[in-house]
Amino acid sequence: MRHAIWVLAVLAGVLAPVLGGIEDTIPASVLEDARLTTVQLLEKYKYPAEAHQVTTEDKYVLTLHRIPRPGAKPVLLVHGLQDTSATWIIMGPHSGLGYYLYDNGYDVWLANCRGNRYSRSHVKLNPNTDKAYWSFSWHEIGMYDLPAMIDAVLAKTGYQKLSYFGHSQGTTSFFVMASSRPEYNAKIHLMSALAPVAFMRHMKTPLIGIARLGIGVFGENFELFPNSPLFLNQCLQSAGILKTCVRFYWQIVGKNREELNMTMFPAALGHLPGGCNVKQPVHYLQLQSSDRFCQFDYDAKENHRIYGRPTPPDYRLEKITAPVALYYGSNDFLSAVEDVQRLAKLLPNVVENHLYRKWNHMDMHWGISSRSTVMPRILQVMQYWESSEGHKDVTTASPVEEEVTQLTTEASMEGNQENAEVTDRGEGAKVEEHTESNQGNVEQEDQSSH
Repeated sequence: MRHAIWVLAVLAGVLAPVLGGIEDTIPASVLEDARLTTVQLLEKYKYPAEAHQVTTEDKYVLTLHRIPRPGAKPVLLVHGLQDTSATWIIMGPHSGLGYYLYDNGYDVWLANCRGNRYSRSHVKLNPNTDKAYWSFSWHEIGMYDLPAMIDAVLAKTGYQKLSYFGHSQGTTSFFVMASSRPEYNAKIHLMSALAPVAFMRHMKTPLIGIARLGIGVFGENFELFPNSPLFLNQCLQSAGILKTCVRFYWQIVGKNREELNMTMFPAALGHLPGGCNVKQPVHYLQLQSSDRFCQFDYDAKENHRIYGRPTPPDYRLEKITAPVALYYGSNDFLSAVEDVQRLAKLLPNVVENHLYRKWNHMDMHWGISSRSTVMPRILQVMQYWESSEGHKDVTTASPVEEEVTQLTTEASMEGNQENAEVTDRGEGAKVEEHTESNQGNVEQEDQSSH
């Protein structure tokens, strides 16, 4: 895989003089955000920032980023596949969920799971030379990473419970932990699941065939797409290539043009991919094929050795007693509505079941209107359960459906804003994040491919 990345890098160098870059058309602040680390982003926008090291039971060394508010209630935010702690703040102080929770009085902890750019370490193994390092799936993240991080946060803050936010893989790994190590349910006020993933039979991404083919060629247990500026640099070679990158992005997460912030999209590209082990997407593909939520499927002989049976066991969802709030979109290619609703029927303590029409896999925390629509509801439900300690009714019936009022196409394209205005937070900071007129161009040129 590293060889493939170097080949692309060489091609980028060859094509650059021909295509010409478009960096001069992108706000300088956005380009800077694309290249800053999580801690540097927090410092840039005048928020406090800390980094904490945590060692798991199986000796992986993880980094937790913190927006500290000592004495306040702790919240733990866990990213999805190929993502990092930056996902919760990359859209800026007036959009990011991490900032929103801090501004509402919380002590915010941002996880980095094993194998990503910030948690690529081990007590004994070298990820660059030891293949044994890359022997995990999201199963190990749920079994070891989450318990280690939860315990570390509670020990540091002195609280007995925290509130948990997971996106995508961050929900999968929680379901692993809470079903396999059920004692951790007692440490959770509420688990807020954004684009939750457990069952995957109805996954709609058209790229699944390519994913299976690529994994079949490269095999298991190696680093998949380590963090690199290559993808950002490639996408900024020309306006046409940037549009291609947007279309590719939509092919993975689902298309929702109205919620895509084209001004800030290059900033997000700078933090992707975050790095992971190929065994993680392999495990997801197994779920899609088997129509089960179960442990990793080796061959029958290895399954017998590990599990004492020819097939892997299912995760016992009925053991998840922590309150769970589900937030998902109808246009999510990875977390289909049918699969989330199946999950909702099996979880014993679903307290919120909220479907957003048209939204895709990333819109819950990257969408243009997520700050004004989803986040206030998320905060309200979390505070309700922090104070109620489970004495309210459980809601596992049909989901609440909501269609967020969108800007018209003309209004959302109006102005062709070219600047993300940044002022110092200490002087009433404001970050204006806009959609650009080329968003409309992406839509127009994209029609023929959809």
